[in-house]
Amino acid sequence: MQRSFKVILEKNESGGFTVTVLSLPGCVTQGDNRKEALERIQEAMGGQIEALNLIGEPIPTGDVEFAEVRVIL
Repeated sequence: MQRSFKVILEKNESGGFTVTVLSLPGCVTQGDNRKEALERIQEAMGGQIEALNLIGEPIPTGDVEFAEVRVIL
């Protein structure tokens, strides 16, 4: 089975990237560059989904929606 999840890539202080999967709480990792960060989050997601399956918990089905909100300063 193959699933897709939206991830958030954030540039961190060291110049690398932190990646978060909001649909999988606690699923966060980082990498020295974008490619490495995305490879690592793919591994982390697979591990978390495997753990959920092992303990009989459902894999989240809802994904997140992003919206842009402007603030007047």
